[in-house]
Amino acid sequence: MTRRGSTTVETILFLPLLLLLLMGTIELGRLTYTYYSIYKALYTLARQAGTVQGANFCDEEDPRLQAVKNFVLTGTEDGSGEPLIRELTPDRVQIRIERYDADRGQLEECHCGVPGCDTTNGGLAPDYIVVTLPDGYPFQLRIPYLSLSPILLRPQVRVAFGGL
Repeated sequence: MTRRGSTTVETILFLPLLLLLLMGTIELGRLTYTYYSIYKALYTLARQAGTVQGANFCDEEDPRLQAVKNFVLTGTEDGSGEPLIRELTPDRVQIRIERYDADRGQLEECHCGVPGCDTTNGGLAPDYIVVTLPDGYPFQLRIPYLSLSPILLRPQVRVAFGGL
């Protein structure tokens, strides 16, 4: 075998591995981009929800909070637009409120009620707003000849109440 022929054979043997590495790098970039896009959307949602006047965080169906979810995720307040991130709809997003407990030195979910964070019934405002995807966002890697399970992305954003 000539030297030229052995170089061709080595290249042919190495090429599939090189292509697999290239596809993996592209998919890793796509995964990072998707995670960051979701995180940024949740961050924007938390900031906007923290500045909405008269929002009732104890009511999951509060129209003001629904309008914020719809606007951030679809671009329209009534939710009639297409999701800006594929398959990320407002019903998949959870908004939770938290308060810092000085006695325990930790954050706790703020309970709805008069001594809690129900501002419509005289409660104090929460300290933080937490926006999450409780069921995660499934991301499917597309690498040829590999059958992989979807990766669940679970970004969580915590913003001080008031949107700061």
